[in-house]
Amino acid sequence: MLKLSFPNYEFRLKKIDEKRFIFDEIRKKYIELTAEEWVRQNCIKFLINEKKYKSQLIAVEKKIILNNLTKRFDIIAYDNNGDPNLLVECKAPNIAIRQETFDQILSYNRVINSKYLMITNGIIHYYCKIDNIDNKINFLKDIPNYK
Repeated sequence: MLKLSFPNYEFRLKKIDEKRFIFDEIRKKYIELTAEEWVRQNCIKFLINEKKYKSQLIAVEKKIILNNLTKRFDIIAYDNNGDPNLLVECKAPNIAIRQETFDQILSYNRVINSKYLMITNGIIHYYCKIDNIDNKINFLKDIPNYK
């Protein structure tokens, strides 16, 4: 797979009928290895290994209801109280991050109400802190480590 701008991580991979699969340690199963899944799995490892998020406080590809439509977020990392701390939107490396991507994660966050947002295509990462008091989004150089 393509080299991303995350550290190098070890993954459990397998091949079935010419399709490649990667083991998702959060969902505890093998998932078909698409370009977006490669970014998602690297991001999960980044959150656990570099940012010290606890794997048991991370959810991957769960359903939410938004304007009477069922959507799926990519990753949420919760705090110790079970409140959403970080919402992550992953795109494949060949997908440019545009305004539509920010609109997507912000619409999801209206339901989720996370403190921090991360958007990544594996090459470029954007980090934001949501300021609900002043109704602003503050861009950050990095996301804070888990506390």
